[in-house]
Amino acid sequence: MKNFKNNSLYAFSLLAIFSFHFIENPKRKLVWKDEFDNMGLPDSTRWSYDLGDGCPNVCGWGNNEAEFYTRDLKNARVENGNLIIEARKDSMGEMAFTSARLVTKFKGDWKYGRIEVRAKLPKGKGTWPAIWMLSTDWKYGGWPASGEIDIMEHVGYDPGVIHGTLHSEKYNHIKHTQQEGKSTVVDCQDAFHVYAIDWTASQIDFSIDEKIYHSVKRNPSDDFNGWPFDQRFHLILNVAVGGNWGGLQGVDPSIWPQQMVVDYVRIYQD
Repeated sequence: MKNFKNNSLYAFSLLAIFSFHFIENPKRKLVWKDEFDNMGLPDSTRWSYDLGDGCPNVCGWGNNEAEFYTRDLKNARVENGNLIIEARKDSMGEMAFTSARLVTKFKGDWKYGRIEVRAKLPKGKGTWPAIWMLSTDWKYGGWPASGEIDIMEHVGYDPGVIHGTLHSEKYNHIKHTQQEGKSTVVDCQDAFHVYAIDWTASQIDFSIDEKIYHSVKRNPSDDFNGWPFDQRFHLILNVAVGGNWGGLQGVDPSIWPQQMVVDYVRIYQD
């Protein structure tokens, strides 16, 4: 009889926990996606481009990067069901490389939800692919005050190490206070993986293939300086070359072109 009671209590506890989890995390609905089914340029109803070298405002895009972003097919195209973002060693302007930086701004902007991207990353020293988000309306001011969410960053000189990071006025890499997590994915340059965040009003979880490796909870004492993530953000996909971080150990001149291949982008909300 004692065992029966214990087992019953255990089962009831599991049921209560499951019910609470279900109530607090209702099933989300797919609200935006790109499966990259059409050949040619990326869908202009979903994607725009950041172009050039960042000059005159922030030359090198604020990181001393070595690429010039274009909207050319050679740098951004859809083929065989994938988006290809290709960095190439062919100079343009004052830069020695070209690449692409696609943005969903004003075409896909979200406040909270699950943002997931299935992608395969480029190889070699000097590559710096990123799947990330910036504030759409910049309500709290310029970077980093309005926030940055780095869903996935990888630098080629440190193969397999995936970074997920939040930046704000209070917590950012300039102050060495960024809220960063790392996970090792040894085949990230040879195989597709799903990089995602689950974002609520009080917490952002970073995951790879549905396994959470980093969580940031809002500090109750933080105002927008520490948690600007209560506004709408848009998604950015790009491959940078070199820069303060990506080029920390130089840029290998023999590896180009290099590609980030994206299978899909899916956004879910309650």
